[in-house]
Amino acid sequence: MQNPKANLFSATGLAGLLVVLGVLAGVNSRVHPAPDLTTARPLVHLFEWPWADIAAECETFLGPQGYGAVQISPPQEHVILPDRGFPWWQRYQPVSYQLESRGGSRTELIDMVQRCRRAGVAIYADAVINHMAGFEAGVGSAGTEFTKYHYPGLYNPEDFNLCRQPITNYQDAVNVTQCELVGLADLDTGSDRVQRTIVNYLNELANLGMAGFRIDAAKHIPSEELGQILSQLRARHPADLYLYQEVIDPGTEAIRKQDYYANGQVIEFQYGQYVSEAFLGYNGQTLAHLQTLGESWGLAPSDQAVVFIDNHDKQRGHGGGGHYLTHRDGPLYTLANVFMLAFPYGRPQVMSSYAFEDSDQGPPTNSDGTTRPIYQHGQAACFGAWVCEHRWPAIAGMVAFRNITQPVFEITDWWSNGGHQIAFGRGTLGFVVINGETETLTHTWQTQLSPGRYCNVLTGNPAADGGSCQEMITVDRAGQFTATLEGLMALAIHHGARLP
Repeated sequence: MQNPKANLFSATGLAGLLVVLGVLAGVNSRVHPAPDLTTARPLVHLFEWPWADIAAECETFLGPQGYGAVQISPPQEHVILPDRGFPWWQRYQPVSYQLESRGGSRTELIDMVQRCRRAGVAIYADAVINHMAGFEAGVGSAGTEFTKYHYPGLYNPEDFNLCRQPITNYQDAVNVTQCELVGLADLDTGSDRVQRTIVNYLNELANLGMAGFRIDAAKHIPSEELGQILSQLRARHPADLYLYQEVIDPGTEAIRKQDYYANGQVIEFQYGQYVSEAFLGYNGQTLAHLQTLGESWGLAPSDQAVVFIDNHDKQRGHGGGGHYLTHRDGPLYTLANVFMLAFPYGRPQVMSSYAFEDSDQGPPTNSDGTTRPIYQHGQAACFGAWVCEHRWPAIAGMVAFRNITQPVFEITDWWSNGGHQIAFGRGTLGFVVINGETETLTHTWQTQLSPGRYCNVLTGNPAADGGSCQEMITVDRAGQFTATLEGLMALAIHHGARLP
């Protein structure tokens, strides 16, 4: 596995964050009783992180850096599979809705939510509500004994769909939504009793402070039935809940993402494929082609889309086809994330992974199946077993860029060499250059930025760490600057990183 190189940690700074919050406060005038958890800011998936570590990360890095939210792994009781090496997917096989999981205890979950909220970071729970565990019998993480279709105190056989066979035909919507995804016990989400039970579970999490939910396997729940569930949840929580749905739609199947727009945002899987294939030069694609990336490509409307370069499924070759860059691809993966955070489409989700050798492998685990902590002696043990892409300097540096440029929805001053070297602005707020080729790039670019000296936030920001600016860019009175970029490098400047 190709590990990230040295000098991976960098922050963009308190000064930049204050600018971000000031800009966003002007955009969103609604009064929130809690810290500003605006859904405009990038979210990060801390895949399989324990609750205590997420709380510490919110306080020490995510909040100061400007990340808006964390997607956590499913918090409910799940199967425990020591004979399979405690795979990651055991979290996606619910046994009950007790909040005792590999992530930690209910008490630790509550503490994490509260600490992250105080740090200005929302928590979104991965809600597994399409199905229950698919094993014939077992014991869950809270000690619950179960058999398939019978989960004590929760569901009985009559609560499941009658098609108790695996899905075989993705051209048949009934087969996709009524039969079993890889043998998992498929809930009858049209049942009033099942709907009430699911709503009670989600309501409990919302009452604990969860600001939103990723609806796992939403594609396998009829859109009308999922809409009924989420409408009942919203009725109990008039304040905004951020809802986004896993609907894998390659455009060739019976289930369509647009059928789910009324329920909330959808995860736009094709975005990461298109961007990755452009950076890889797949089938002649280039970065220059990405200028028009958006709804005209068959993607969801921007305000309906959550986007990523990769996620936990795509890293492992799951969730349909396509070519996706991952942390194993080093500089290209970094540049693709820079593009995502700079380009005004969708809400970006940054992946934060652990290293793995096979697709089933769970997180770094002790012999008893508990997850090894990331934080040790007050410091995050990143860039080894825990990859922590969200802390890579070029990715972390783009978070404030995204936040600051968010009020400008269009691209300005687009430039390309017709191949894999591109640059573009976000009005008067920021400008980014990406050299996706191995040759050195020297050029003079036109921007709409105010004249002055700016720090390239991808290589460090003195406002963040008290150090000197490692790379200064001077914009002249005509709004132009000249710079040289080595191969597979990028630069980004924004008005929050303007030097005195």
